[in-house]
Formats: sequence, C-alpha cells, structure tokens
Amino acid sequence: MKKYLCHIVLFFCIIQQLYSQADGVVAFNIPARNSLKFNKQFINPTFSFVREQNKYISINNNRQWAQFDNAPETYLFSYSGRFRENVGAGLSLFQQNYGILNTFGGVANFAYNAVLDRYSNLTFGLNLGFYKSGINQGAVVTNVTDASIDNYPSSSVITINPGINYGLDFLDFGVSVNNLVAYNFTNSKMIEDNPEQSLQAHLLYTGYVNTRGFFDESKFTGLISSDFKKDNTVLSGMVMLMVPKGIWAQAGYNSLYAVSAGIGLNITNQIAVEYNYEKGAGGFSAFGNSHDITIAYKFNNNYRYDYSGDDDEDGLLLSSNKKRRTFKTRKKPSKKKTTNTPKSKTPKVVAAEVPSEKEESTPVAVKDENSAVQVAEDTKAKEIEAARLQAEEQEQARIVEQARAKEIEAARLQAEEQEQARIVEQARVQAAEEAKAKEEEAARLEAVELEKARIAEQARVQAAAEAKAKEIEAARLEAARLQSEKQEQARLAEQERAQVEEEAIVKDESEEQIEEVLLDEVLIEFKKSRDDALKSQALLFNQLNEKVDSKQEDLDNLKEENDLSEKGIVSQPKVFKSVSAENAEIESLKLKIDNSISFGKAKITEIEALYEERLKKVKDKNDAVNIEYVNTIEALKTDISKAQQKKQKLILALTDIKLATDFERRRRIKRADYDNEEDRYNKDRTALERIKKFTEPSATVLTIEDFDFGEPLSNIQIVNGINNVDEGYYLVIAVHKDVAKRDEFLKKAIQSGEINVDFFYDLNTSKYYIYSEKYESIGEAKSAMDRSKGSKPYNSNMSMVKIQN
Repeated sequence: MKKYLCHIVLFFCIIQQLYSQADGVVAFNIPARNSLKFNKQFINPTFSFVREQNKYISINNNRQWAQFDNAPETYLFSYSGRFRENVGAGLSLFQQNYGILNTFGGVANFAYNAVLDRYSNLTFGLNLGFYKSGINQGAVVTNVTDASIDNYPSSSVITINPGINYGLDFLDFGVSVNNLVAYNFTNSKMIEDNPEQSLQAHLLYTGYVNTRGFFDESKFTGLISSDFKKDNTVLSGMVMLMVPKGIWAQAGYNSLYAVSAGIGLNITNQIAVEYNYEKGAGGFSAFGNSHDITIAYKFNNNYRYDYSGDDDEDGLLLSSNKKRRTFKTRKKPSKKKTTNTPKSKTPKVVAAEVPSEKEESTPVAVKDENSAVQVAEDTKAKEIEAARLQAEEQEQARIVEQARAKEIEAARLQAEEQEQARIVEQARVQAAEEAKAKEEEAARLEAVELEKARIAEQARVQAAAEAKAKEIEAARLEAARLQSEKQEQARLAEQERAQVEEEAIVKDESEEQIEEVLLDEVLIEFKKSRDDALKSQALLFNQLNEKVDSKQEDLDNLKEENDLSEKGIVSQPKVFKSVSAENAEIESLKLKIDNSISFGKAKITEIEALYEERLKKVKDKNDAVNIEYVNTIEALKTDISKAQQKKQKLILALTDIKLATDFERRRRIKRADYDNEEDRYNKDRTALERIKKFTEPSATVLTIEDFDFGEPLSNIQIVNGINNVDEGYYLVIAVHKDVAKRDEFLKKAIQSGEINVDFFYDLNTSKYYIYSEKYESIGEAKSAMDRSKGSKPYNSNMSMVKIQN
C-alpha cells in the first residue's frame, strides 16, 4: 500500500515538471515568479542588470502545495547584481525535490548593456544552467524492490536561456526564450518536446510616488508578462510598492498558478527578509497553498550607476541613523600641468657651486651673494603667498556666487510651488463649488420629485379612501336592502296570514251558504283537501324561510369576521355548522314545496273535470253550486300562484346569499393564504430561488408583446411599511396581484437575461412590485432609469418606487 501511495504522490508532484519522453528528464524551471525584489534574473536574464544598483546574496526556499507531503520544494542560493556600469552577473545553486525525484544544479548569469542614446539602452542577457536529476533513494519508503524506481535513469542536462531588454526612462520592453537549447549529456541528445520551452515577453514599469509622509519617494514597479508555450499561453502580472523606510509589498496574478501576495522588510539597511504566499486556482486549487521565503544580504556600492533604481533604503528594525551617503562619480584622472619655472633650490645649487669656481673670493663677496639669494627666495615666497590669497579670494567669491544662485533658484522653486498650490487650491475651490451646486440641484430635483410623489401618494390615498367609503356605502345599502327585503317578507307573511284568516272566514260563510243549498260531498271534500294543503305549504315555507334567515345570519357573521380581520381585530370563532347538511335540508324543503304545488295543480285539473260534468247536467252558471265550483278552482289557482311566487322569492334570496357568501369566503381564503407575514415572505423567497435556478435563457428573442406588465405606475410612487426590504429607490418593471402572473413575468425576464430581477410585496394593496435595480439616492435612480428604460423588452414600462418605512 505504501508503494502505491508513493507512486500516486510522485505522479501529482511531478506532473507539471516531466515531459513525456522515455528517459524522464526534468524540465528546467526555477519557481521565482512571485518576487520583483530578489532573483529577478530567472524572470529574464537581463534583470540582473536592469533597474539594479547593488549586489545581493540571497537564500530562498519555495514550498508548493504545502498541505501535501512530499510536495515540490526548491532551495536556491544566489549571488547576483550590478558589477560594473554596463555589466550585471549572477551565480546560483539550486536543489529541487519532487517527492522522491531530486534535481541539483547551478545557473550562471551574464547581462551586458549597450547605451543607445541619453534616454535609451539595449541589454543582452544569458542564463546558462547545468543540473543533474534522478531518484533520491533515501526518500523511498518501501518494503519490496520496485524495478520502476531502481531502473529510473539519472540525467545531466545543460540549458541555455537568452533574453533581451530595451529600456527607456520608466519603461522596459523585452523578450526571452526559456530552454532555447537543452542538451542531455547522459544520452548525448538534444531534448525535444520540452513542455517548459517557451517564448516570454514582458513590459516593466518603474516609477516613484510624489507625495508627503510615509510614502514619499516610494518606488512602484509593475510587470506584465506572457509566456507562450507550445500547448498553452500563461499570462501574469505583478506590482510592488517599496517604501524608503525599508518595507515593501507585492501582489501578482498568474493564469496558471492563480494569485500571490508578499511582504518584505529590511532588518538593517543591508539585511532583508521577504515572504510570498500563493493561492492556487482552477486545476491547482485542490493542491492547496504555496509559501516562499527569502533572506538576503545587500552589498552597497560606492558609486551611483546610471540606469538603476536610484533609491536609498533604510533598515525598518535597525536604522543606521546615518545621512544618505554621497556617491562618487568615476572621473578620468587629469594630467598635472608642468612649468619651466626653476624651483627655489636652483639658486642654492648655484650658490653651492660658486666657491668651487671661485675659490679665491673674499668673505664679503660671499656674504653679498648670500643676501641676494635670500632676497630672491623672499620675493618668490611673497609671490606664492599672494597667488594663494588671490586663489582663496576667487574661491570664496565663487562659493558666495554659487550660494546666491542657489538662493535665487530656491526662491524661484518656492514661487513655482506657491503658484502651483494656488492653482490647485483654486481648482479645488472651483470643484467644491461645482460639487455643491450639483448637490443643491440634485436636492432640488429630489425635493420636486418627492413633492410630486407626495401629491400622487395623497391622491392615491384619497382615491383609496373614497373607494373604501364607496365600498362601505355599498355594503350599507346592501345590508339595508336585505333588511328591507326581510321586512317586506315579514309584511307579506303577515298579510298572507291575515288573508288566510279572511279567506277562512269567507270560506266558513260560503260553506254555510252551500250547506243551505245542499252542496255535494265532492266539493266539500275538495275544500277540506285545500285547507290541509295550505297548512302543509305554510309549514314548509316557514321552515324554508328559517333556513334563509340562518344562511343570512352566517353571511353576516362571515362578513363581519372578514371586516374585523382586515382591521387587525381577531373575532371569536363561531359554532360549527354543517353546510352540506343544511343545503340538503333546503333542497328537501324545495322538493316538498314543488310536490305540494304539483298536488295542487292535479286537484285543479280534477275539480275542473267535475265542473265540466256538472255543467252538462246543470247548465246554469249562476247556479250556487256551479259558482262554488268556480270559486274553488280560482282559489286553488290563487294558492298555487302565491306558493310559486313565495318559492321564487326564497330561491332568489338563497341565490343572493350564496353569491355573497362565496365572495366573503374568497376574501377569507385570500387572507388565509399565508399563516403570517413571515411565512408569506419565506414562500416568496423560495419561489424566486426556484425560478432563478430552473429557468434557462430563451433561445428565441422575446418581445414586448410577450410580457404582461400588470398595473401601470406613475413616474414615481411612495410605498410605506414594507417589511424585509431596505429603504431606497427601486426601478420597478412590473406590478401584479396574481402570484401566477408574477412568476410568469419573472421567468420571462430571466429568459431575456435579467438575472438580478427581484420583487417585494405591499401588504396594504396586496401587490407584488417586480424590480431590477435599487439605489440610495433619487439622482442615481433617475440616471439609471433614463439610461435603461426601453433598452430591453421587459423594462419598457420601468418606473420609480420609493420605499420609506
């Protein structure tokens, strides 16, 4: 198991470093991509010279994908930098471990600069590397012999990496070829299909921050490069800001290795430490993070080279507390002037030779000659002293003139600075005045819009109040109508009762008359049957009327409950009644009434037949019995007509009550769609997330006709008391009361590309406001609406809604 694990780790670690050849040679690649401070010669061979002033000794350790055991690790020792005015060089030793695979070697760097003119130069560079790679048997942990490891070949490779750079004042352009030549000494062959062979181009910018305080004279460096390989192209960029106090920070992005960040500081003005952190992404995100640490020592030069960083760094922790050193400039030695003036010892020599020529001279002559020599020497000394004094006076005058010129230049610079400061201050004041004017104009426009919105809101509230008043009045009129109908029914019932009593009296009188004329038994039987039918019908109508009253009472209770609920008042629950049982009873009563009416019609038919038979026997229609037949028939028809009218009124009343009850039930169902506001909000959010998740962009282009925008809005509207929504200005694109229409509009908007669509719910009006953007100020919202309205089919009716809670 350990052997397989070892093989898996080895595969993942060296998958980016080995190329697919049978000899398994490791490609030359030093991971020094995250620093613009040290070991820059591995980015481009000319960078040991470009923008460099000093020489460095550095020790670097790079650990890739640190969360894995046996992950790639690099140790690098380097000595590089600027050695002469036009020469940069370096020598590096490195060791790279890829699991059990080990690579050790060295790199020699040389860069030569050619000055083209005062502002440009051309630098040539070369990295010559030699390394040996193979299996580190001491790192292999296995209990059995593995032929694939024992037979793994070792390779010795030499590689050549040339580069060129063209430099200007602040910019550098260049290219380099990585692994242009790679020769394997083990098999005496050139290496082909090298995955690390590439053409690399770069753009380097170097500038300085002109400010005050901590960042004054800070150096800014930016590098953009592109590595063109055979199978892919790697883009990268880095920036670094170095503060003269002795600290710097840098950040970078690499399309293959993702992002990096680092920080460095000078412990003293010569000892520095730097740390870089790299976060993998894409295919390397699962391997974890990489760490890079460097310790360096700087050798300060005594001369200031041209085309260098031209920056002095101090130690952040241990400052040297010395003034910035003055660099010497190398000058050609000047030739000393020669004169033909004889030196002062010449007279002495002559004087010494005089006695030899004139041995016979007297002491007085010798004394006179010595006096002459002394006078000549004194004269010469005075001349030399006068010349020295004159030279000192001229030097002093030159120093005074130079100081005066410096004062004049300083005054001129101060005047320029004051003028520049005045211009900047004038521009600042003008900009502040313009900004203030813009703010005042924006505030004025906002006030105008708010006033318009207030008027519109006031009109809307007034219209809503009027509509509510009309609704209340309509309800009052409906209640009055129902009460009036109820009273009318009671009056008709009372009238009917009185009429029945009156008819009963009349009937008694008629019966007495009939008895006097000896009515036949058949007619008397019909009269008794009619009385029984009337009593039965009256009982049925009374029962049906009670059911109508019960239905009306249920309707009144339901309406009262809904009205109180809309006002936030919870009413006491009513006693449960079985609506189906009550409806069954009503239908039964209606059937019995229909049967009684049908029975009455049958009796009429029967008595009419008897009447026709009697007319055949007694043709006198004025006969008392015949008249009684006619009266009985008419009475039966009147009873049937009244019963039908009464039944029709009760059925109409039941129909009206049913319609009103259905309306009130829909009100209650609509109010009870959600248990509470929080439940409704959670369901709305869930619905929106579901729609966004499962709605794909439409293959066909939707038009304005495909969208249902719902209720139109005015230019700006104010909505109060919206829960779970922040205050601000919302660009609303549709308004719906129906949830299905809301969801349909959301789907079509997402299909048209509006992935940021959202909505909020106004409990006061039961409306859903669908919006696409939200802003804090009216100016931003108005600009966005002017810019966006009509640009897409779904926002052609865009309007502004302000939410204030």
